[in-house]
Amino acid sequence: MRPQPDPVAPGQESVWDYPRPPRMEKIARRVRIELGGETIVDTGDVVRVLETSHPPVYYLPIADFAAGALSPGEGASFCEFKGGATYFDVRGGAELRPRAGWTYPAPAAGFEALTGRVAVYARLMDRCTIDDVEVVPQPGRFYGGWITPDIAGPFKGAPGSLGW
Repeated sequence: MRPQPDPVAPGQESVWDYPRPPRMEKIARRVRIELGGETIVDTGDVVRVLETSHPPVYYLPIADFAAGALSPGEGASFCEFKGGATYFDVRGGAELRPRAGWTYPAPAAGFEALTGRVAVYARLMDRCTIDDVEVVPQPGRFYGGWITPDIAGPFKGAPGSLGW
């Protein structure tokens, strides 16, 4: 059952206008992630994936992360659109967050631009910003979207959203 979309203010976009299957786009934004008192990535090379009911997921070049910030993590998962994902443990300072990032080593057709990129769960980091605006993690433990003031919901992952 689809919920009623939140009103969209000037300068906002609604996650309910995002497509399914998802759309991928390169954007001119700066993303910074901090963990353990260190900046582990600060980049303007950003690709975001937009999917109905989800805040955007931001994919950053693996090569832009600080040395030692990413190491192979346990497990794998599969997205019906993007293909098989593997995980990274993310380290910053003395902090280690297992399976806090994921990548698509061989993305499905149409998502090749994700090759060599990683997305990170904002909820597991100390701070994530887009153009110096702090993001709010997508609700729930499974999803990795980043909520900013320019995105209107409601967002999948909140209680009661399982059937969206």
